[in-house]
Amino acid sequence: MPAGPSRGEHLFRLIFSLCGLVLLVAAIVIRGWPRGAAIFEVIGIAGLFLGGSAAWSAWKLWSNR
Repeated sequence: MPAGPSRGEHLFRLIFSLCGLVLLVAAIVIRGWPRGAAIFEVIGIAGLFLGGSAAWSAWKLWSNR
């Protein structure tokens, strides 16, 4: 059995990350573009983490069909 997350866990991570990105975009649309240090926090940390997690999980699901 290969090491690492299972297919089900990758699917959960993909769905969770995409939902998080949708909520992040909704918050930006509703509250407006963040200013100052908040832009680093919102886009830099949350956006990159959720986007990277979604991309990695999608890649793993696609490559291990």
